Amino acid sequence: MFTGIVESLGRIAKITDQPPGKLFSIDAGELAKGAAIGDSVAINGCCLTVVAIDGGVLGFEAGEETLSRTNLGAQEVGSRVNLERALAVGDRLGGHYVTGHVDELGTLLDRREDPPWAFLRFGVSKKLSSQIADKGSIAIDGVSLTVVDADPDSFTVALIPHTLEVTTLGFRNVGDKVNLESDVLAKYVQRSLITGVKGPDVPGEPSE
Repeated sequence: MFTGIVESLGRIAKITDQPPGKLFSIDAGELAKGAAIGDSVAINGCCLTVVAIDGGVLGFEAGEETLSRTNLGAQEVGSRVNLERALAVGDRLGGHYVTGHVDELGTLLDRREDPPWAFLRFGVSKKLSSQIADKGSIAIDGVSLTVVDADPDSFTVALIPHTLEVTTLGFRNVGDKVNLESDVLAKYVQRSLITGVKGPDVPGEPSE
């Protein structure tokens, strides 16, 4: 579990083919201190496991499914990625609950600069858009953001200068693909509405 508060910008140092997947060696800088084999780290919002440590470089394996359903498959040596370690019990929850399970790839449709801010609009499937609401939460490449407005096939977010400086969203261009994860609470609410699942009877209240 993560919060969508990016801790560091990492840089891909090496990509090794390991059919049907790949091994990503990422220069994680200070974030690598204290890392252990088996730790979970969100890379552009995708939860992966630390499988190798070489100083400040951490190794992560990504399978065929991950490479095809996230933007990790399009990364190259030198690409920068958002990094966040898994939430520990007692940590502050500065963003929102992010599972690290990417729902789909979105496309940056428009980028409007309003210095020092920027407004980004992303295209999204109708299926996922049903879980996105005005002023709700969305994770974009692992960054917890508030939705400014939502349409049936797109949504807009506003980026403050700090977010532009410390995450990959600062240099995303129109046409770029990003990892999207809707709010997990929205998923469960939608599921309950679709299936018609009722909550437990409340003591003292009449049941049908």
